[in-house]
Amino acid sequence: MPELVYPPVITAAKTMFRALDLRLDVQGSDHVPRTGGAVLASNHVSYLDFIFCGYGAHESRRLVRFMAKDSVFRHRISGPLMRGMKHIPVNRAAGAGSYAAAVGALRRGEVVGVFPEATISRSLTVKDLKNGAARMAQEAGVPLLPVALWGTQRLWTKGRPRTLTRRHTPITILVGEPMDPAAYPDGNAMTADLRTRLSALVDRAQREYPDRPAGPDDAWWQPAHLGGSAPTPERAAELDRSDRRSRSTS
Repeated sequence: MPELVYPPVITAAKTMFRALDLRLDVQGSDHVPRTGGAVLASNHVSYLDFIFCGYGAHESRRLVRFMAKDSVFRHRISGPLMRGMKHIPVNRAAGAGSYAAAVGALRRGEVVGVFPEATISRSLTVKDLKNGAARMAQEAGVPLLPVALWGTQRLWTKGRPRTLTRRHTPITILVGEPMDPAAYPDGNAMTADLRTRLSALVDRAQREYPDRPAGPDDAWWQPAHLGGSAPTPERAAELDRSDRRSRSTS
């Protein structure tokens, strides 16, 4: 099937990058295989992370099929775009079908993008990971690549107003070395190593980031352990639990 939707969307995204003069720093993109299936497993700090994670595969000329909640596919504007780009809907009440679709795409030689934290990290550190990304890589026999994103939270993240017209923002995209699923006894062991590698990449992206908060009012986008005012991981977990309780009673 010809790609009629994805290429124009990529062109539009690159036009936006230029218009906003985003300072993109992409490292390790050569790790993305030019052919065959692969899983990209990214940290999650922004609603825009799929755009920048996908950009990390641009040098290898790969189109990343992201797993996203099915409500996005039902939206009148985003739905046709998501389906046209062949992304994979995730119904959390019936996750087996989404998982099977992702494994099938990997076996067909596609690159699948996953956010194994499942939701945006309010603490801006790597949360506990779901093991689906590792299990998919093992079942399909394809490499798993950790991807660290940083700076995207300054454009749009949970609990903060959107600043989509913000200019000159540095954005870091680090693609780690591929993980061979055959080297791990099971998905849990691979997931544990993924978290270690992903945390190290995120820490590197944070410490090498060229900007610093302009003052106390601007410290929200830095994690607490680096002197920022983002919630600690413990406080962020409490806020996540509160959100889940609110959804379950609404």
